[in-house]
Amino acid sequence: MFQQFQNDDDALEAISALTPSILPRVERATEDRLGPVRLAAVVVTFNRLHQIQRTVRRLLDEPCDRIVVVDNGSSDGTFDWLRSLNDPRVHAIAAPGNLGGAGGFELGLRKAVELFNPEWLVIMDDDARPEPGCFTQFLEKDTSGWDAVSAAVYLKDGRICEMNRPTINPFWHLPTFCRTAVKSLVGKSRVGFHISDEAYKAGPVEIDATSFVGLFLSRETIQKAGYPDGSLFIYGDDVLYTLGLRKSGMRIGFLPDLKFEHDFNRTYNGDASLCNPIWKAYYTARNMLLVYRFAAGILFWPAFFFILLKWLSAGRHYGEVRRTYYKMVWHGVKDGLIGKRSRPHSEVTSLASAL
Repeated sequence: MFQQFQNDDDALEAISALTPSILPRVERATEDRLGPVRLAAVVVTFNRLHQIQRTVRRLLDEPCDRIVVVDNGSSDGTFDWLRSLNDPRVHAIAAPGNLGGAGGFELGLRKAVELFNPEWLVIMDDDARPEPGCFTQFLEKDTSGWDAVSAAVYLKDGRICEMNRPTINPFWHLPTFCRTAVKSLVGKSRVGFHISDEAYKAGPVEIDATSFVGLFLSRETIQKAGYPDGSLFIYGDDVLYTLGLRKSGMRIGFLPDLKFEHDFNRTYNGDASLCNPIWKAYYTARNMLLVYRFAAGILFWPAFFFILLKWLSAGRHYGEVRRTYYKMVWHGVKDGLIGKRSRPHSEVTSLASAL
């Protein structure tokens, strides 16, 4: 099954569905002829055919009733390959251009709910996939106490994937805040508010925020909270969405025996990671300010000046593109402070390429 949008009413409908809203409307589900759906996977891909092939094949080996893949305008034959699959569980959607990861997840979740009305949805990047048996374990668990469930994400070599390590919001928990403040003095603030290595070997623990790799969302959760904000394009959409779930009183559980693999082969150093391509600095600044404003509340302004200092200090690592980096950070900070989420991606890339 596949769905392709062009410059017609379907494309307009898809784009209009991506307008930002705190509590967007949940579309009415259509009847699924293949029976009730307990678990549907939503994957977003862009020009990584070899990765989406591995992920879809892994998903087809799991007890996953439907697999919704959003192709963000790939030029490497991804959509043709998806369309060639002879399996009714796979539903491919050709997005009306590159919506970014955030836009792709919003579109994919909306379509999954509209078409299949699953009890649970699980989301992931195209280079991430469940370890064998993960979905079987999930479906056998009593998840009645959780509104969302986060899996433990590992790199291919077995190390914990740092970019997918869940967090405790330090602004909501005094002990975590104090620990983060102390760790920040030695440049290790991440250690203060991310869950520990020991948590990966223990039982379920409640968390405040996590990534969109191995995140299970119940149908009722989406009906109450709506969808992620696709206008963010990339970065922060997952943290902002899961923080929103927690702030509304919902519970997110980190279940370490549910394991995902993330085929992520770049070094990740948290705050020290460089933005490449350079236009990503805009989204880093804008979206992180949106996240910090939401997470910190009245403590946002003290946190803002600390974060800004770190971003300005990072400019020394950018060499000949340092001026462009500062320009992108400036526009990101400006838009983030006023809450502007509507700047087109084409304008962002133009800013980065302008002399």
